[in-house]
Amino acid sequence: MQEHIQKPTPAFIGASWLALFVGGLSFAVGLWNAPMQLNEKGYYFTVLMYGLFAAVSLQKSVRDRLEGIRVSGLYFGLCWISVMLCMLLLTIGLWNATMTLSEKGFYGMAFLLSLFGGVAVQKNVRDLALFEDQKSPAKMSAPIDKL
Repeated sequence: MQEHIQKPTPAFIGASWLALFVGGLSFAVGLWNAPMQLNEKGYYFTVLMYGLFAAVSLQKSVRDRLEGIRVSGLYFGLCWISVMLCMLLLTIGLWNATMTLSEKGFYGMAFLLSLFGGVAVQKNVRDLALFEDQKSPAKMSAPIDKL
Protein backbone atom coordinates (compact mmCIF):
# COMPACT_ATOMS: atom_id res chain seq x y z
CA MET A 1 0.00 0.00 0.00
CA GLN A 2 1.44 3.34 -1.08
CA GLU A 3 1.15 6.32 1.22
CA HIS A 4 -0.41 9.47 -0.23
CA ILE A 5 1.84 12.48 0.25
CA GLN A 6 0.17 15.85 0.75
CA LYS A 7 1.74 18.84 -0.95
CA PRO A 8 2.55 21.63 1.54
CA THR A 9 0.39 24.70 1.07
CA PRO A 10 1.96 27.84 -0.38
CA ALA A 11 1.06 29.65 2.86
CA PHE A 12 3.04 27.17 4.97
CA ILE A 13 5.96 27.21 2.55
CA GLY A 14 6.02 31.01 2.62
CA ALA A 15 5.68 31.16 6.40
CA SER A 16 8.55 28.68 6.77
CA TRP A 17 10.91 30.64 4.55
CA LEU A 18 9.85 33.87 6.22
CA ALA A 19 10.55 32.42 9.69
CA LEU A 20 13.99 31.26 8.57
CA PHE A 21 14.93 34.58 6.97
CA VAL A 22 13.43 36.84 9.64
CA GLY A 23 15.03 34.85 12.45
CA GLY A 24 18.42 34.53 10.79
CA LEU A 25 18.52 38.07 9.45
CA SER A 26 17.38 39.56 12.77
CA PHE A 27 20.02 37.60 14.64
CA ALA A 28 22.72 38.65 12.13
CA VAL A 29 21.70 42.32 12.09
CA GLY A 30 21.61 42.30 15.88
CA LEU A 31 25.15 40.92 15.94
CA TRP A 32 26.35 43.40 13.31
CA ASN A 33 25.11 46.35 15.37
CA ALA A 34 26.00 44.95 18.78
CA PRO A 35 28.71 46.74 20.78
CA MET A 36 30.69 43.55 21.39
CA GLN A 37 34.07 42.26 20.36
CA LEU A 38 34.46 40.42 17.08
CA ASN A 39 35.22 37.12 18.84
CA GLU A 40 31.89 37.38 20.71
CA LYS A 41 30.05 38.04 17.47
CA GLY A 42 31.79 35.04 15.92
CA TYR A 43 30.76 32.86 18.86
CA TYR A 44 27.08 33.73 18.55
CA PHE A 45 27.13 33.42 14.76
CA THR A 46 28.79 30.00 14.98
CA VAL A 47 26.22 28.83 17.53
CA LEU A 48 23.45 29.93 15.14
CA MET A 49 24.97 28.12 12.15
CA TYR A 50 25.68 24.98 14.18
CA GLY A 51 22.17 25.13 15.61
CA LEU A 52 20.59 25.38 12.16
CA PHE A 53 22.58 22.40 10.90
CA ALA A 54 21.85 20.35 14.01
CA ALA A 55 18.10 21.08 13.97
CA VAL A 56 17.73 20.27 10.27
CA SER A 57 19.80 17.11 10.70
CA LEU A 58 17.69 16.02 13.67
CA GLN A 59 14.45 16.67 11.79
CA LYS A 60 15.70 14.64 8.84
CA SER A 61 16.79 11.79 11.11
CA VAL A 62 13.44 11.68 12.90
CA ARG A 63 11.61 11.68 9.58
CA ASP A 64 13.88 9.02 8.12
CA ARG A 65 13.16 6.74 11.06
CA LEU A 66 9.42 7.31 10.72
CA GLU A 67 9.63 6.38 7.04
CA GLY A 68 11.64 3.25 7.72
CA ILE A 69 14.94 4.61 6.43
CA ARG A 70 17.79 3.35 8.58
CA VAL A 71 19.47 5.94 10.78
CA SER A 72 22.16 4.73 13.13
CA GLY A 73 21.59 5.22 16.82
CA LEU A 74 24.94 6.97 17.07
CA TYR A 75 24.03 9.58 14.46
CA PHE A 76 20.55 10.04 15.90
CA GLY A 77 22.05 10.57 19.35
CA LEU A 78 24.63 13.02 18.00
CA CYS A 79 21.83 15.03 16.39
CA TRP A 80 19.99 15.31 19.71
CA ILE A 81 23.19 16.15 21.57
CA SER A 82 24.06 18.81 18.99
CA VAL A 83 20.69 20.54 19.24
CA MET A 84 20.84 20.51 23.05
CA LEU A 85 24.47 21.66 23.01
CA CYS A 86 23.63 24.62 20.76
CA MET A 87 20.83 25.69 23.06
CA LEU A 88 23.09 25.28 26.09
CA LEU A 89 25.92 27.25 24.44
CA LEU A 90 23.55 30.09 23.52
CA THR A 91 22.07 30.10 27.03
CA ILE A 92 25.50 30.19 28.69
CA GLY A 93 26.69 32.91 26.32
CA LEU A 94 23.64 35.06 26.93
CA TRP A 95 23.68 34.41 30.67
CA ASN A 96 27.23 35.75 30.91
CA ALA A 97 26.81 38.57 28.38
CA THR A 98 26.75 42.18 29.46
CA MET A 99 23.48 42.93 27.68
CA THR A 100 20.09 44.06 28.86
CA LEU A 101 17.47 41.37 29.41
CA SER A 102 15.57 42.60 26.36
CA GLU A 103 18.66 42.10 24.17
CA LYS A 104 19.17 38.62 25.58
CA GLY A 105 15.53 37.83 24.90
CA PHE A 106 15.86 39.17 21.36
CA TYR A 107 18.79 36.85 20.57
CA GLY A 108 17.05 33.87 22.17
CA MET A 109 13.84 34.39 20.21
CA ALA A 110 15.64 35.08 16.92
CA PHE A 111 17.66 31.88 17.46
CA LEU A 112 14.56 29.77 18.11
CA LEU A 113 12.70 31.32 15.17
CA SER A 114 15.65 30.49 12.92
CA LEU A 115 15.75 26.88 14.08
CA PHE A 116 12.01 26.50 13.57
CA GLY A 117 12.26 28.05 10.11
CA GLY A 118 15.16 25.80 9.12
CA VAL A 119 13.31 22.66 10.20
CA ALA A 120 10.09 23.73 8.47
CA VAL A 121 11.89 24.64 5.22
CA GLN A 122 13.67 21.27 5.19
CA LYS A 123 10.35 19.50 5.77
CA ASN A 124 8.74 21.40 2.90
CA VAL A 125 11.62 20.68 0.53
CA ARG A 126 11.35 16.99 1.31
CA ASP A 127 7.54 16.92 1.09
CA LEU A 128 7.60 18.72 -2.26
CA ALA A 129 10.15 16.25 -3.63
CA LEU A 130 8.06 13.29 -2.43
CA PHE A 131 4.90 14.86 -3.86
CA GLU A 132 6.55 15.33 -7.25
CA ASP A 133 7.79 11.73 -7.20
CA GLN A 134 4.31 10.51 -6.30
CA LYS A 135 2.75 12.62 -9.07
CA SER A 136 5.05 11.21 -11.77
CA PRO A 137 6.53 7.88 -10.62
CA ALA A 138 8.46 7.45 -13.87
CA LYS A 139 10.46 10.60 -13.16
CA MET A 140 13.56 9.81 -11.13
CA SER A 141 14.69 12.39 -8.63
CA ALA A 142 17.44 12.42 -6.03
CA PRO A 143 17.26 9.53 -3.59
CA ILE A 144 15.23 10.54 -0.54
CA ASP A 145 18.19 10.08 1.79
CA LYS A 146 20.01 12.81 -0.14
CA LEU A 147 17.33 15.43 0.60
